[in-house]
Amino acid sequence: MGTADVTPPAFPPHTVVSMPALSPTMTAGNIGTWQKKAGDSLSPGDVLVEIETDKAQMDFEFQEEGVLAKILKDAGEKDVAVGNPIAVMVEEGEDIAPFESFTLEDAGGEKAAPAPPKEEASESSEPPASSSGTAPPAAKEESKPTATESESTGARLQTSLEREPAISPRAKVLALERGVPIKEVKGTGPNGRVTEADIEKYKPAGGAAPAGSSTGGPAYVDSPASSMRKTIANRLVQSVNENPHYFVSSTVSVSKLLKLRQALNASADGRYKLSLNDFLIKACGVACVKVPAVNSSWRGDEGVIREHKSVDVSVAVATPVGLMTPIVKSVQGLGLESISAQVKDLGKRARDGKLKPEEYQGGTFTISNMGMNPAVERFTAVINPPQAGILAVGTTKKVAVPVEGADSVDGVEWDEQIVVTGSFDHKVVDGAVGGEWIREFKKVVENPLELLL
Repeated sequence: MGTADVTPPAFPPHTVVSMPALSPTMTAGNIGTWQKKAGDSLSPGDVLVEIETDKAQMDFEFQEEGVLAKILKDAGEKDVAVGNPIAVMVEEGEDIAPFESFTLEDAGGEKAAPAPPKEEASESSEPPASSSGTAPPAAKEESKPTATESESTGARLQTSLEREPAISPRAKVLALERGVPIKEVKGTGPNGRVTEADIEKYKPAGGAAPAGSSTGGPAYVDSPASSMRKTIANRLVQSVNENPHYFVSSTVSVSKLLKLRQALNASADGRYKLSLNDFLIKACGVACVKVPAVNSSWRGDEGVIREHKSVDVSVAVATPVGLMTPIVKSVQGLGLESISAQVKDLGKRARDGKLKPEEYQGGTFTISNMGMNPAVERFTAVINPPQAGILAVGTTKKVAVPVEGADSVDGVEWDEQIVVTGSFDHKVVDGAVGGEWIREFKKVVENPLELLL
């Protein structure tokens, strides 16, 4: 966070608060809801304002004591460059009246956003220190304050929905389904937040039908793309364009695995409830240990292929704001109970928008399971760079399999099967190696007792 303590003739001593860099790739942010207003006191750790980064909606927790004298960027301001002034603080007891006329120019003016650093999924995702150069220094002028960087920590992830006006994720979905213009709905929730009940009760002024209805208006609804949705789009386009994908599919029997799952859950006494996906995550870890070339990443800038010693499996989770991939780390050394507990915790916090950056940035391999949808027999997934592989899992199907040695038409048994498809980056993983990984995965899933070793 940029600050500058100055005493120009027109204003008492004050501190300029600048747009912080809350993620490694952040060059600009959108101003959400201000949690403090002019005249409010702040203590270290108080939430000053909500800021939407390129990754998520986050709380900017101020780390100094003082009083908010003037807000320079109102809620709803878009693409405010890192390092640009957003507010003014004074010490406790100072008069804030002179700051009613304080402007952006008095705070040093606005600057262009810095060039974004190249993002890598496996690199550290801790917010950069203010001295790292992420936020450019403010222009220095004799009659205007200059910015110096101070510490900013403790940012907490929130949802990345558009927050002007504030609206709950479920209410947003309902509004889009019904064609309700959100800006015309008066929120009755905390701090004016629009709720599902508000959408249900909404009636257009003058009896006009909502947009997209059969009585008039456009037959579509436009909704602004959030920063997270833009990031997802850019990353997927980059992956498809830069990574030569190839796909390897296999039909895998899970009958034995499901019987083992049932037996383990029956003896758990409520301590855990294992899912099929928990076993498949563990199986990915086993296969990556046996075929380590798949547990690698492409480092073109360094001219190397990095083989990772730890298998950190990113688990695709659908959230109201888009796909997130929280990471279960060191899967090769975890038991099924631990994997299950972590997946449930990470999945819940991903849907609530409360993941820390280091919990979803990184990973060495990804699994995407759409098996909960009985209509999806198989699909292919896009690689999450710089990873070299991702496994797509379809739904479970009962298939009639001939019994060995039986000649009659009725000589069959029912086998529970899934179809899995591995997407591999040909820059890192040759075709034969991808096939070997699928074989090891199939082997351990069809002989699930090996997962307990």
